[in-house]
Amino acid sequence: MPRGVQSVKFTFFKMPGEARRLPASERAQLGEALLDLLDRSGEQMVTRAYITAGTRGDVDVLLWQVHDDLRVVMDWHSALKASSVGAWLDVPRSYLSMTMRSLYTNPQHEGAASRERLRTDGGTDEFLFVYPMAKTRAWYALPATERQRMMDEHIAVGHKYHDIKINTTYSYGLDDQEFVVAFEGNDPGSFLALVRELRDTDASAYTLFDTPMYTCRRIPLGEMPAALGLA
Repeated sequence: MPRGVQSVKFTFFKMPGEARRLPASERAQLGEALLDLLDRSGEQMVTRAYITAGTRGDVDVLLWQVHDDLRVVMDWHSALKASSVGAWLDVPRSYLSMTMRSLYTNPQHEGAASRERLRTDGGTDEFLFVYPMAKTRAWYALPATERQRMMDEHIAVGHKYHDIKINTTYSYGLDDQEFVVAFEGNDPGSFLALVRELRDTDASAYTLFDTPMYTCRRIPLGEMPAALGLA
């Protein structure tokens, strides 16, 4: 049976209006404190930053972090909470998951299903589309051969969209959802077409939930303070 390998953390932050209205000097100090923490995160683990301005009203930025040891991720967030900027930052949404070898074979890409770690070139496209997901109990009651058949159809649809890359991570027992799915791409219109076509597959009928959905645009890590109004 496959086991979890890498810990993956998707944290959505929002800066309240009160912080954005602080004097410029105070905001600059908070920004410097955040930059120090982001530098530390970048040194310790895979760290990517994204903005959600213009796509969501409840969150401002996404921080995507990956490490083999969950304790490293947790310790970083503890340090953030204890910092001066952490006292201001809200976390409206947060998702924890792990990488794991898929239970299903991928007839389109030999060896893809056996991948236990995120791709080393991951998180480099301009957009990231993220959502938590869970399957219905009826899905797990199906014979394994029937689930594989439906996954083959699902995979075949995804294979048509070569410009969209998928990262499926698992949350069983770790968080409320069962999966966190993160698609990378440079064209939101292509992702829209992919998701629309996936709605017609048999496996779609066994989705319990796949919201909220986030459309995120990648920014350099050092621009995250400015995206929060702390420049």
